[in-house]
Amino acid sequence: MVVDVVTEVVIDRPIDVVADYAGDPTNAPEWYTNISSVEWETPPPLDVGSRLAFVAHFLGRRLAYTYEVVELVTRERLVMRTAQGPFPMETTYAWSAREDGRTRMTLRNRGEPSGFASVTAPLMVKAMSRANMKDLARLKTILEKQR
Repeated sequence: MVVDVVTEVVIDRPIDVVADYAGDPTNAPEWYTNISSVEWETPPPLDVGSRLAFVAHFLGRRLAYTYEVVELVTRERLVMRTAQGPFPMETTYAWSAREDGRTRMTLRNRGEPSGFASVTAPLMVKAMSRANMKDLARLKTILEKQR
């Protein structure tokens, strides 16, 4: 089963503010409930080939994984991928400016679990969707308070 979870939020801030903040992995622990730390494995700034080690907690388990940036279009799209563990994952952030000055951010997580993770994939989809909606709501709150 392929897991493909897409969530979106409209944030009342311009695209440069949203993309610069959300696209900086060092900010992830501030707005992702489940991410406890991010460490650079390659020197900043973020670019294709950059590698970042994340530690997260999801469904009661500690997860440590390394993302590699595979696509970066400034203030438009960031794609990171990991091939580690039983659940290789690709995470995509996409930003689009709206005519009213607000920004639509789309967060997409997709992957193909194997082994035991494939059995629990339907549960993961629901949990990921809930977590992503909560995280995007937190991101919206953080950025809209910065006015």
